[in-house]
Formats: sequence, C-alpha cells, structure tokens
Amino acid sequence: QVQLVESGGGLVQAGESLRLSCRSTKRSLSEYAVGWFRQAPGQEREFVTAIGRRSGDTVYTDSVKGRFTISRDRDRNTVYLQMNSLEPEDTAVYSCAAKRVIVTMSPSVRAESYDFWGQGTHVTVSS
Repeated sequence: QVQLVESGGGLVQAGESLRLSCRSTKRSLSEYAVGWFRQAPGQEREFVTAIGRRSGDTVYTDSVKGRFTISRDRDRNTVYLQMNSLEPEDTAVYSCAAKRVIVTMSPSVRAESYDFWGQGTHVTVSS
C-alpha cells in the first residue's frame, strides 16, 4: 500500500510562493504516477497537475501553466508542487494521489483514476 503525506500548505499573500510536498511513507513512488488535485470551499475537486514515471511526462491545467511546476525527487520518495505567483483563486485544499502505471503511460487528469490519496494540505492566498 502507498501512504501519502502532504505538507507545505499555509497562508500567503497574492504573488507569493509555496512548495507543497507529497511523500510516500511506505513504498517507493518510482512506479507510480502522481497527481495533485485541489478543492476550494463549496466547489468540486479539480485537477491541477500530474507527473508520470518519467520526470518529463507532466500535464497541467490551463489556469496554473507557467506558475506551477511539478517534480519528483526519487531519493526522497517525494513529489513536489512548486507554486509561484499565487492568486486568491488558488485557495483550496490540495491533495496528492498516486496510481501505479507502466513507464510509457502518461499521467491521468481524472481523479477516479488514482488509487491512493493523501489527507490534503490547506493553501490560503489573501489578496
């Protein structure tokens, strides 16, 4: 089983940055695609970004392109979400999720594709 723990959330002002971490505590993430999703109060969960087994295999939702970067550190068994130029609209609970995939499979943007989820970390961006 994969157990995911997110960290790095907090309260920042618009224009500032945060880096979220998604760490697997029990198994290596090397065979898993990892996605980040977010859910704002009163809204549906939405896809943010995901990374496949190959670090260059990434996908982003349009609203974060150019501002957010997903990456993985294999030595630390962690996937990061670097968020720059944060906007109040980015306020949400951010959760990471993992799905075991073959190396050539591109990461999914669909939440229902992922098998393991973390508890989430809160991000609040004030204007």
